[in-house]
Amino acid sequence: MILIAGCSGGGEGASIAAGGESSAAPPPAKPVTLTLALNNGAADVSPGLPVIATAADGKLDDVKLFNGDGKAVEGKMNPESTQWTNTEPLGYSKTYKLVATATGADGKQQAKESTFTTVKPRTLTYVSTNPMDGTTIGVGQPLAFYFDEPVADKVAAEKMLEITTEPKVEGAFYWFNKKEVHWRPETFWKPGTKITMNIKVYGKHIGDGIYGQEDRTITTTVGDSVVYEADGQTHQVNVKVNGQVVRTMPTSMGNAANTTPTGTYVLMEKHDHMIMDSTTYGLALENGGYKTPVDWAYRMSNSGIFFHSAPWSIGDQGHRNVSHGCLNLSPENAKWVIDNSKQGDVVVVTNSGGPALEAWDGFGDWQVPWNQWVQGNR
Repeated sequence: MILIAGCSGGGEGASIAAGGESSAAPPPAKPVTLTLALNNGAADVSPGLPVIATAADGKLDDVKLFNGDGKAVEGKMNPESTQWTNTEPLGYSKTYKLVATATGADGKQQAKESTFTTVKPRTLTYVSTNPMDGTTIGVGQPLAFYFDEPVADKVAAEKMLEITTEPKVEGAFYWFNKKEVHWRPETFWKPGTKITMNIKVYGKHIGDGIYGQEDRTITTTVGDSVVYEADGQTHQVNVKVNGQVVRTMPTSMGNAANTTPTGTYVLMEKHDHMIMDSTTYGLALENGGYKTPVDWAYRMSNSGIFFHSAPWSIGDQGHRNVSHGCLNLSPENAKWVIDNSKQGDVVVVTNSGGPALEAWDGFGDWQVPWNQWVQGNR
């Protein structure tokens, strides 16, 4: 008889039980790691930062954030019960207490608490806009943001101004002064573009102890393309709607002593009736100034350039430039402009003999070349 020896060494086989399962002991259950984002005693906390409690190797049982009056601040737990975040904004210069409990995989509970204070701003700033919410604008309208306090950290401020568009449009910010910044695309807007401006400044620092006062959301829509092409040599204004000429109007621009600046203007505000007062633009009455009542006036610049009705110059319209700088129109044509134009429509003035329109004069934004605009003027 031949005997065949079997292998019976003490290798891995020794650790396998008859049922084929490992006899090694399972790793011990881990205790929970409970973390509060804000350390106890933290000061000058920005109210814009979220207050977070997290649990690793376990779950949160309960999280409460109390204000100085003992009232709970609203918050939300994620579906896995591993993170809690406040949903109610914190106040400035307030004291809060965060209390959290969590249970680990080992079944043991852990508790932590943290008391902290939020920052006391030197002052707050409110951000207003042009255009306003719910409006329909022209293709030339820039998005203007006005801080009521000077901005020390302009880069930080820009990050608080979120612009989204449908369809997507690339654009850039450009600062006109310490309180005013505009955003625009490289070329005119496409008609039908939907624009949302999210102003997310609350609880955030823009430098020099100044914090945002209030978050806001502004929506606006770009309407039809309306472009007025005004020629100071032919003394005519061609009106193009979505690229097609729909009307031609005789005009009289500024005379030799009051030439109309050339360039791309954006219509700003309209008046059925108003007093054209040169003293508001620095020209005294005794120096050739005027106070003239006019009808159907649409502002093109802050320096006093308007489309407006000028029945006294109808004989000159289409032939010569005799105004103080405005674009004179017949009453019928001026009324047509009022009825068929909107804020943000474009007026391009050429061949007037005047200087170039200043970028800061009204919405002269398109006077700034794109390669200069994208530098931001910070």
